[in-house]
Order: sequence, then C-alpha cells, then structure tokens
Amino acid sequence: MAKTPDSEAADALPRPALRPLLPSDTETLAAIFRASVEELTGEDYDTDQQEAWIGAADDEAAFGARLAAELTLVATMGGTPVGFIALKGDELIDMLYVHPGVAGKGVGTLLCEAAETIAKARGKETLTVDASDTAQRFFARRGYVPQRRNTVPLGNAWLGNTTMQKTLPELKAQSS
Repeated sequence: MAKTPDSEAADALPRPALRPLLPSDTETLAAIFRASVEELTGEDYDTDQQEAWIGAADDEAAFGARLAAELTLVATMGGTPVGFIALKGDELIDMLYVHPGVAGKGVGTLLCEAAETIAKARGKETLTVDASDTAQRFFARRGYVPQRRNTVPLGNAWLGNTTMQKTLPELKAQSS
C-alpha cells in the first residue's frame, strides 16, 4: 500500500507515552485544555459556551489544584505533554483533553484505556464520564452508554453534556 503524505506524517510522530502529573505541568495542561475546547468543540457549542468553558482554566492555580487533587495522567509525545486525563475518585473521568494537533492520533484512546485499567485494578466495575457533545462519539465508540442528559451552568452560559457509563471488562490474569 502506497504511503500518503498524511500517513508519512503520522509515521513521523513519536508514540505517545504516559506519566503522572508534575507540578510544573499546570500551565501547559491549561493551554491544552483551552486549545481543545476552542478548536475541537465549535460544531457542538457556540462561542459564548466555549468562552465560559475555557474560563475554567483562567485561574491556573485553581486549575492545577484541581488536577493535583485527582489522579491525573499526562500523555506525552517526544517528552512534550499533548493530553491529559483526570480521575475523580476511582469511578469518574473528570477531564479528558487532547491537544488539537494530535486529535485522532490515539492519545485520547491511550489515556482512556489507562483510566479504565486503573479503575478496574482498584475493584471498580464501571467508569462514568459527563461527556461533552463533542466527546460523546469518542466515548460511545469505547463502549460507554448514555445514562442521562445534563444541562450545566458555567459562567454566563449553559452547556449540555451526557452522563455515560461503561461496564469494565474483567482484568486478564497475569501469567508468571
């Protein structure tokens, strides 16, 4: 099969890796959060909704404290953060954001798989997320099932999202 310019560019990207949140990540992760909302949600949310949503990262100290209070994993490519996931407790994906430049490159899948594995290893049978309209398709492809529709006030706007839940598969026994 012949390579296209897009497939050659994809081959040139380093493979994503995961690491825990570092205190120095806050500014970069806030920028990823803002870029993701601004560039990836325009088909589902209007400008006022996007601006209210982005405003959640205006206070970077509070944003960083929120990430630090949860189990936050950072996806990197070539050592540079490109996405993150934050688990609240062991059963709720609180945040999952990927930089628009790597959207569709497996970063979100890697982060979500890690969160699912952690939740299952901690004895949880389900994992829940309040998925934005934009992210709902991603989570549905991963086996998350809509539970209820929500309307959330944020700043001067209302944002719709859908609570979705996935029953986690049994962990495979490790062979020694």
